[in-house]
Amino acid sequence: MTVLAAGDVSPGLLGFTVIALIGVALYLLVKSMNKQMSKITVPREGETDDERKAD
Repeated sequence: MTVLAAGDVSPGLLGFTVIALIGVALYLLVKSMNKQMSKITVPREGETDDERKAD
């Protein structure tokens, strides 16, 4: 095992694992957000509620 000096910091495997998990979580959240955003229907200008229900 290597002895580090007082000012040296090494995140090691734990730091890499935490950052990797944050990246995976971010990817899944963005994917889910895009899926939810695609479900939203935005009415066109001048379109009424009755016209939207007929489609």
